[in-house]
This record gives sequence, structure tokens and C-alpha cells, in this order.
Amino acid sequence: MTRPTRYLPRGPRAFEVTHALHLLGSRLRRLVELPESGSSPVAHAPTVPIREIVRRFWPYARPYRFWLCLSLVLILLVPALAAAQIWMFKLVIDEVLVPKDFGPFVWIAAGYLALAIVYGIVSFADDYLSTWIGQRFLLSLRRSVFKHVQGLSLGFFERRRLGDVLARLTGDVSAIETFVLSGITRAVAYAAQIAIFAGVLFYLQWELALAALVVLPPVWLTARYFTRLVKHASREKRRRSGSLSAVAEESLANAQLVQAYDRQDTEVDRFHLQNLAVYEAELAATRVKAIFSPVIDVMKVSVALIVIGLGTWELQRGRLTLGGLIVFLTYLGLLYSPIKGASRLTNSLFAATAGAERIIEVLDEQPSVVDPRRGKWLRRAKGCVEFQDVSFFYGRSKRDALSEVTFGVQPGETVALVGRSGAGKSTLAKLLLRFYDPVWGSIRLDGIDLRELRLDSLRANMALVLQETLVFDGSVRDNIAYGRPRATERDVIRAAIEADADEFISSLPNGYDTFIGQRGRQLSGGQAQRVAIARAMIRRAPVLILDEPTTGLDAESAQRILGPLRRLMSGQTTIVITHNLLTVHEADSIVVLDDGRIVEHGTHAELLARGGIYAELYRVHQPPEPQLLTSVEHG
Repeated sequence: MTRPTRYLPRGPRAFEVTHALHLLGSRLRRLVELPESGSSPVAHAPTVPIREIVRRFWPYARPYRFWLCLSLVLILLVPALAAAQIWMFKLVIDEVLVPKDFGPFVWIAAGYLALAIVYGIVSFADDYLSTWIGQRFLLSLRRSVFKHVQGLSLGFFERRRLGDVLARLTGDVSAIETFVLSGITRAVAYAAQIAIFAGVLFYLQWELALAALVVLPPVWLTARYFTRLVKHASREKRRRSGSLSAVAEESLANAQLVQAYDRQDTEVDRFHLQNLAVYEAELAATRVKAIFSPVIDVMKVSVALIVIGLGTWELQRGRLTLGGLIVFLTYLGLLYSPIKGASRLTNSLFAATAGAERIIEVLDEQPSVVDPRRGKWLRRAKGCVEFQDVSFFYGRSKRDALSEVTFGVQPGETVALVGRSGAGKSTLAKLLLRFYDPVWGSIRLDGIDLRELRLDSLRANMALVLQETLVFDGSVRDNIAYGRPRATERDVIRAAIEADADEFISSLPNGYDTFIGQRGRQLSGGQAQRVAIARAMIRRAPVLILDEPTTGLDAESAQRILGPLRRLMSGQTTIVITHNLLTVHEADSIVVLDDGRIVEHGTHAELLARGGIYAELYRVHQPPEPQLLTSVEHG
């Protein structure tokens, strides 16, 4: 005969209780179930053990170990001084009020005033020091994470939502401080308060203290159950906050496109969808916390009523004074506050854990392109560029972006990379700048494989003008000098003159000190492009990459920048990437790409005579009089 399991209650009544508890647990778990509000652009971060989180981020707090120890001393003093102040009330009641003797009041009042002054000083020092340590920790950690992100390869930024990355650099980094520093100091503070107030309770009346502390195990078990429920909700809330930032950043960054296509309502709906997801996650976490607080309050009130009853009985028997009973209840109220706070702290730590997991996911990202262990330094390249059997594909793509590409550019020559969109032209520029490395083959600068060069040395020899004019929200001077940080005022003005930009810059309200707005929105497309050309000119790099420099400009603006581009190309090894054949027919050589392969290679005249893909593409443009990016001799 099988014995019944002892820990299961038996009998109809016991079954009803068990069933009711099971239903209550199921309903509480449903409180944190989060309905899906459409697809989220940000995936979950991998779960990380708490020990690993501490191991990863504690080193950022090591420089402040002395101040942490001092902070812990202050944390211990605060509840001790608070307990001493409360004890003074016991003396007032038992030594002054009950016997109606005013004599002791003077020294009691003086003692209380002295304790209040010391308490204020210690409390101020504790608050200020803990804030200073926390902010210094955040300053170091946020800089470290940002530096790591800056060092990641271009592929990371092409895979990730910028808004989500920004959310991690702000809110999630702050959550780590809560976990590593604020959480620990608050836990120590709560432990000190519990120890001091409980010690005083046992000193006053140990029987009453035992009756009061009987609620501790139920409170702990209740808190443990609720923290498991809130853990999932907190992690989901952090993820959905990142999704909200990602959608907002993407929509606002493309405000011109949104308004041009009259899609404001669509973007509002997208934002509302993610906003609704954050709302649901916040409510799910709040529901659990809102239930937890009254449950603890009921336990607290129940024990307080028991203590009042037992304390009154002890008072009648003469085993406890009136002052002792009053301060006992005061200490008891103060004791449950840190117990409740410790339970809430657990919930906060779980929320901070979710933020730490998202930061660790970023920190675990490693750049696909790194400096060689003993990288070579190339001070000033001659400008000889060689592609040898270069093949490349992006990520897990099964299709080659480039396949066995081989060509060379001699110092001072201009080579044009042409072909249809998606032929692989821009990929070659990314490989030359070592945003990626070839899967097969090699790229050489002055005979040295790029993978053997230090990245700063390689890129110091490169200047870049992109199709999308990238400028910062700063002054015109700052944007030009970005090409060479140590450039003088004279260098900046000379570069602007060569880029045919000095005239319009001088007409701006504050000249070179005029702020051009985010992404240069205070300038026209042609003006912003000439600032970008000046930035490339001030660099004086031996290798120049022009990636569709006239695309997106009107005919007049495109014509206006041809002269500055000719001067920029003078004496430099130049790689022009374009699908507009009207701008390249006097290049020294032209490389025609199709589906990642070189299909033709030669001069403009040779390729036209051959009658292949280049000739076909050239006829499509039907130029009346080709506008050329000529060499200096023809310029």
C-alpha cells in the first residue's frame, strides 16, 4: 500500500485550501504575463548569472575602495545615531513625564540636540559620499562602454538599432550602478538597521522581540515568491524600452522622408505600438509590486497589534515601563521599514540585472577587424593600392559581394569603379578602409597587406568623401578641422578656399563659427558637400576615396563641386566609386563590376570600343557633353 505524501494536506478541507493557494499563485503569475504588442525591433539579451555580473563590473569600483569603506562606516553610524535619539524619548517619558520631575530634562535635551547635530552631519556626509562614488563609477563605466562601442567594427552598427544602443548607453548603464554600488550599500544599510533595531528590541524585552520577529520568515518567503514574478517583467521592460528608443530615433532621423510621403500617422502608430509594449511591461511589474506592499503591511499591522497587546500586559505586570513600550513600538516600526525596503531592493536588483545583461551583450561583441599584435606603422604612404584575388561576403550571406577581384592603382593615378547598384563598388571602399577584411585574397598599400598595418596608420593615409554628406552638429570650423584635429586656423581657411567654400562660409551669420545643425541641415546639399571636401583636403592624405560624391545634388551644385574635387584629387591616388559614367571618362583606368566580379577593365576609349557592359551603360546616360572629373593636366 502506497503511503500518502506527508507534505500534501489530506482531507476535503485541506484539498480546498491547497486548490485555493494554487489558483492564487496562477493568478499572480498571470499578472506578469505580457501580451505581445506587435513585433519588437530589439531581441532579448542573453541571461547572465548574478555572480558573472558582479565579476564583470566590480573592477570599475575598485579605485573607490577606500571611500566605499568610509561610506560603510557612515552607513552603520546613521541607524546607531537614530536609535540613540529614539532612546532619549524613553528617558524623557520615564525620567521626566511619569515622575513629573523637570530636573533631568536639561541634560536629556542637551544630549538629544547633540545627537541631532551629529546625525545631520553624518547623514549629509553619507548621502554626498555615496552619490559621489556612484557618479564616479558611472562616469568610468559609461566612458568604457562608449569606447568599446566606438571600437567595434562597422558590421555591429549595420546590425543594431541605433536607438537601442543609445538606450543601453544611458538607462542600462545607470542600472548597473544600482546593482554594483547603490544596491550593495542599501543592503548593508538595511542589514545595519535590522541588526541595531532588533538588538535594542531584545534589550528592552526579549519576549516581545521574539513575538515581533516571528513575522520575518513569512515576509522573506513572500518576498522571494514575488521577486521571481517581477524578474521576468523587469527584463522585458528594459528590452521594450530599447525598442521604443530605436523606433523613435529611426523615425525622427528620417523626418524629411516621413513628411514627404505623408506618413506621419504611420510613424505615430509604430511609436504607439512600442509605447504600448512599454506600458504593458510597466503595468505588469507594478501589479506585482502593488500586491506585495499591502501583503507586507497586513503582516506588519498584525504583529504590531499583537505586540501592543502583549506590551500592555507586560506593562501591567511592571516588567516594562511606559517609555519602554512606546519606544519599543517605535523601534518595531523602524525595523519593518528596512525589512520591506530589502524586499523592494530585491525587485530593484532584478530590474538592474536586466540592464546589466544588455550591457554585457554589447561588451561581449568583439570587432571583426583588430590591430595586428605587432602592427606596422606607415608614416606617409606613396599611394600604391593593390587588390589581389579579393573575395568577400557579408555575415551569413551565401552570395559573394565580391569574387576574385584583382586590380591596382599607382601613386597619383585615378581609377573609377563603375557598375550597376549592388555590383560591389562600395564594398571595395569598405575593405580598403578595413571596415571589413577580405574572406580570401589581400589588399596592399605600398606593398604591405592591410592586415599587417596598424588601423590608425592605415586610416591616417586615407581621406573619404561620401555620397551621404556626414557632418556634425557643430561649427563649420569644427567640421573642417575634424579631418585633422591639430589643424590651425590658417589650415582650415586654406582648405575651405580650395574647396570653393570660403565665400559662402564668410556670408553665414557667424562665419566659420556658425553652427550648421544636426546633419548639416542649416546648409544646402552642395554647401554641406563642399564642407566635406574641405575636411578631406585638410587631411592631405595620399589615398582619396570618392564614393558617389555628386549623387543627390542638382546639376548646378554637382557642377560647382567638380572644380574642388579636381583640386582634391591633384597628386593623390584616387578611387572614384560611381554609377554615373558622365563623371569618370577621363580617369586613368576604369574597372567595371557586375555581381561582385570585374567584367571589364581599361580606359574610357578602350571600353567604348569594346562595346561591352560599359559601352551599354554609357549609352544609357546619353551625355550631350560629358562633365568630367579630369586630371590636373586637363583641369
